[in-house]
Amino acid sequence: MNRIFGTSKAKTPAPDLGDCISSVDDRTESVEKKVAKLDADLLKLKNQMKKMRDGPAKNQVKQKALMILKQKKRYENQRGQLMQQSFNMEQTNFSIQTMKDTHTTVNAMKTGLKQMKKEHKKINIDEIEDLQDDMEDMLEMADEVQETLGRSYGMPDLDEADLEAELDALGDEMFEDDLNLDDAISAPTGPIGDSTGPTAEAEGAVAVDEFGLPQLPA
Repeated sequence: MNRIFGTSKAKTPAPDLGDCISSVDDRTESVEKKVAKLDADLLKLKNQMKKMRDGPAKNQVKQKALMILKQKKRYENQRGQLMQQSFNMEQTNFSIQTMKDTHTTVNAMKTGLKQMKKEHKKINIDEIEDLQDDMEDMLEMADEVQETLGRSYGMPDLDEADLEAELDALGDEMFEDDLNLDDAISAPTGPIGDSTGPTAEAEGAVAVDEFGLPQLPA
């Protein structure tokens, strides 16, 4: 059967952009090595020409140097093309990866939106509003209870003008009491005089004993 219909060939895998970039970069590195070798050869020939006199031998070395210079220019041209190819593929790879990331982000946002809708269905806005109303009513009731408990009982109705007058009078009486208290503190508390003191005799005062009583003449 295989001889009649033949066998299907294995499918060649599609080229990977990353592998292509790596391959081009390797080729670029190889060309750069060749350019570096040609630069070294040109330097040797140039130094050799400086030491030679004009003549056929110097012209022969010069022709060899010109040929190496042409090869260098070609390699430099190839290196530039390879670097541009690598850059273009890197930009393409970056764009592809950006598109993949965008697709992943969009899918994640869609999944998140579905989850939000699912959770939103569990929420009853009417219950929330009723809960807020009940809380507001309870707070108002608590304020009324506190106000009721803070009422004053058995207090007569007083005129504010009478209270102010009493307050002013109370201030004057307190001020007088303070003056009397200061006088009492500054008054002497010991004996009025001493029989042996020179002051009492100088002023002609009656001599007193240690208990403040007049002394009898001897």
